[in-house]
Amino acid sequence: MLTISQLAGYAGVTVRAVRHYHAKGLLPEPERDHSGYRRYGAAAVVELIRIRTLADAGVPLSRVKALLDAGPEEFAAAVEEIDHRLRTEIRDLQRHRERIAQLAAGESLALPPEAVAYLDRLRGIGVPEAMVEAERDAWILVAAQLPEQMPFYMEMKGQQLDDPRVVELYADLADVVGWPADDPRLAGVVDRLVDQLRDLPDGAWEDDQLPDDLADLLDAVFLDSVPAARTMLRLLEERGWTGWTKLKPVSVG
Repeated sequence: MLTISQLAGYAGVTVRAVRHYHAKGLLPEPERDHSGYRRYGAAAVVELIRIRTLADAGVPLSRVKALLDAGPEEFAAAVEEIDHRLRTEIRDLQRHRERIAQLAAGESLALPPEAVAYLDRLRGIGVPEAMVEAERDAWILVAAQLPEQMPFYMEMKGQQLDDPRVVELYADLADVVGWPADDPRLAGVVDRLVDQLRDLPDGAWEDDQLPDDLADLLDAVFLDSVPAARTMLRLLEERGWTGWTKLKPVSVG
């Protein structure tokens, strides 16, 4: 006769597992002998191995007892059902793995290829990673709300980067992030920005489908993260422009 420790050792489980199976009603708990110990025979070892095998195969403990008591046909049907469930779980896990792989890919998880290419182009012209990440987060918000507009926005942004003045402006803005709100250089940056805005074709602002509430959300990110943001908006208003994400002449809209 075996002690509980010996039983667990023969079946390849822990003593804790044996006690858990007792509590679940899967393995009968023998009476204590005259010495106060519970003793197990060979039948208990066989039953415990069967329980362990089913549990290791992914059978829920709530189903183990029924399978142990089932006849051959019922057992085969139950095993087929469990196998189907396990294959479904495997497919789900594979999809989760694919999503995790996309996460590792960074921007491609939540942005279309043209947006990823635009961000890479920003890096290529020397835009600091902090600014690229800020643009990425902004475009993720836009792509979630206006996915059909993303090709238009990315084509427009790509054309802007073809202009050396825009590249110069990005360099200015990269510096502005660290400037205090009263930095005298802000006026020059705003003047260069306004010069570029004046070159946009007539009607460019009417074609912008970005909702005002989304633009306000993106503006708030700018205001919260850049100390000089409010000064820049004030200087833009003095020059006849309003907004940031949806910059437009005060007279438009």
